[in-house]
Amino acid sequence: MIDLKANPFYLDNDAIAWVENTLAGMTTEEKTGQLFCVLFKEAKPEEFDYVYGILSPGGCMYRVVSTARAVAATQALRVHSKVPLLIAANLEKGGNGIVAEGTLVGSPMEIAATDDVQIAANMAEACAREAAAVGANWAFAPIIDIDTNFRNPITNTRTFGSDPARVRRMGEAYVKRVQELGLAASIKHFPGDGQDERDQHLVTSINDMDCDTWMATYGAAYKAGIEAGTLTVMVGHIMQPAWTRRLNPGIRDEDIMPGTLSPELMQGLLRDKLGFNGLICTDATTMAGYTLAMSRRHAVPESIARGADMFLFARNLEEDYGFMLDGIRQGIITPQRLDEAVTRILATKAALGLHKGLRPISAETAGQVVGCARHQSWAEECADKAITLVKEQPGVLPITPQRYPRILFYTVEPPVGGEGNYKVQPACAKVKSLLEAEGFQVEEFVSQPYGEGFTTKYEEVVKGYDLILYVANLSTKSNQTVVRIEWKQPMGADCGHYINDVPTVFVSLENPYHLLDFPRVKTYINCYSNNDHCIHQLVEKLTGRSAFKGKSPVDAFCGKWDAHL
Repeated sequence: MIDLKANPFYLDNDAIAWVENTLAGMTTEEKTGQLFCVLFKEAKPEEFDYVYGILSPGGCMYRVVSTARAVAATQALRVHSKVPLLIAANLEKGGNGIVAEGTLVGSPMEIAATDDVQIAANMAEACAREAAAVGANWAFAPIIDIDTNFRNPITNTRTFGSDPARVRRMGEAYVKRVQELGLAASIKHFPGDGQDERDQHLVTSINDMDCDTWMATYGAAYKAGIEAGTLTVMVGHIMQPAWTRRLNPGIRDEDIMPGTLSPELMQGLLRDKLGFNGLICTDATTMAGYTLAMSRRHAVPESIARGADMFLFARNLEEDYGFMLDGIRQGIITPQRLDEAVTRILATKAALGLHKGLRPISAETAGQVVGCARHQSWAEECADKAITLVKEQPGVLPITPQRYPRILFYTVEPPVGGEGNYKVQPACAKVKSLLEAEGFQVEEFVSQPYGEGFTTKYEEVVKGYDLILYVANLSTKSNQTVVRIEWKQPMGADCGHYINDVPTVFVSLENPYHLLDFPRVKTYINCYSNNDHCIHQLVEKLTGRSAFKGKSPVDAFCGKWDAHL
């Protein structure tokens, strides 16, 4: 029995009546449609026609599109939908998670480096206001994964760091603020990413903590979010063997499932142990971490049967909808379980007030909110408070044209357009341009011709430059299993050959763990984002006009003793 008057729904009698009456008026096919949260990647009319030709979904997600297109999409979907939609986006950093013109306030790790929960609340507010301006009502955030393994290829700056207490505080602040402003939060990715060094997009990954350690870290973060009233939890394709075995003694290793297919984790741990009463949504079921665990024809209905309320995305919508209906006909999903799931979906919508009518939106009014000056000022403040001086060679900073007129500039950045699947927003050239505007002579490093015995003379470089500056712009991404510095040929031509004779500063705009590959550099700075606010504040701090204020939210030394040298 679902208590719709309790946390997180807090529904009044009128809202409960709407939920019950709406459910009672649905056919089995309509209920089944409500289970699906579909992806509208480009938010185009042909996508809507395709989806609604198959089912009427309970929710959808936008990838990043223009503000005008997002508004038009929401207006069109309102016409299509008999029951109001949950409209979601990955609002992890700011409104840029839904619209191209949105504000990137800061990556979660950048937020964490400020050690200021008000900055987390500001980021949540920018997310809520900019997303709501185009009609969205569901934030697939905050990420409360803990970056315990610096080799994890997906968590990294998407997390609030490796300190469980800081992750808990930041996640709780986000939940409270975004929901105060009328969006549903979704704490993710239960039972917690960041332990494994593998990517759940590509493999069913593992959180291998023992039960007590998990409860004191990840569990504490989830408990805080639940008590703060998060309406939804996103479950990942991540196994938690210790809790699975405790809740199901004797289970065979081959029967241990990721959270999205685990009754032990969704029902036993999340609902029973942590007391979550809200909506459980799977992570994207297109990920290999999901598809590797079980045959899809079984997995699709089993996710709902085993505790999920909403099924995120589809490999083939017509086929997955058929698998879900087959599971209902075969009794895999019982009538009671189907009604429970749909009740929670409808109750989430009622908790957001969607049953009372939808607020008018327009491209004009959205344009006044998206990317507004107030939100941009929060992004600038975040950058100012976050940039972290991890280690410093005494006397090297600040850098001025008077002290270091000639800079040799090394960039660690993919070429424009990316290499293969790897792409990143170019930023190194912006740093160079700002330094030149300060009056520095900045010369970019060019690889020397190959041949031991024939390279440029060492003393030519030592005498030719006053400072060496490295700027790295590499970020972890799904489907990039390893993101490390790949030094240039020949023989690591751009390695730190001159650090013992030329003052050297290394700046990472994105990944905080580059000391793994350049441990002996003596001055190292982490920025956590590569947006214009971070680049501006970086130059302010390099030149001494602003102090470094950030507190590292991770072990930037990667546990390596030589990185402290």
